[in-house]
Amino acid sequence: MNTRLAASLAAAVLAFTATNLAQAAQVSGAIGATGQGDMTYRIGMSFDWDKKWLESNTGFVTGYWDAAYTYWEGGDFSGAHSLSFSPVFTYEFSGFTYTPYIEAGIGLAAFSKTDVGNQQLGSSVNFEDRIGFGLKLPGEQKIGLRVMHYSNAGINQPNDGIESYSLFYSKGF
Repeated sequence: MNTRLAASLAAAVLAFTATNLAQAAQVSGAIGATGQGDMTYRIGMSFDWDKKWLESNTGFVTGYWDAAYTYWEGGDFSGAHSLSFSPVFTYEFSGFTYTPYIEAGIGLAAFSKTDVGNQQLGSSVNFEDRIGFGLKLPGEQKIGLRVMHYSNAGINQPNDGIESYSLFYSKGF
C-alpha cells in the first residue's frame, strides 16, 4: 500500500475519532470468511449519529460512522491488512425487547496490497459496501451478521472484488 495513502487515511480516522468522542462510541469485533474460504478478523470503533429520521410505529432510520482495521488471511499467500471508514445507515424496528435492525453503507478501504487471497483488487483503495442485520441487546451491546464487498468499481483492472461474511459483536462505552 502507498505509505502516504495509509498515513493520510489513518490521520483522517484519528482526527475524526478525536472530534467525536462526545458521541456514543462502540468497540466492535468480527470474525468472518471470504467467498474463497479465507478468514477475516476485524476490529473497529463506531460513533452513533444520535439522529432519527422517518420515525413511525414500525421504527426509524439512524446511523453511525464506522472506522476499522481488518486482517485478511491469505491461505497459501501472505495475509493482507485494510483500514476502512464508512457511514452506515440503520433501520431500527420498534416494539421489541431486543431491538432488531438492518444496516447498509458504502465507504472506503485502503488495503496493504492489491492481491487478497486469490482475488486481484486492481487498486489498494477500494469501496466498502455492506449490508447486515442484528439485535441491540441490553448494556449497549449488539450482535449480528454482515456481508461486506470490496471493489474499485472498475476504475482499475483487474477488479475481482472480494467479500467477507462475518459475525460481529459490539459494546458501547
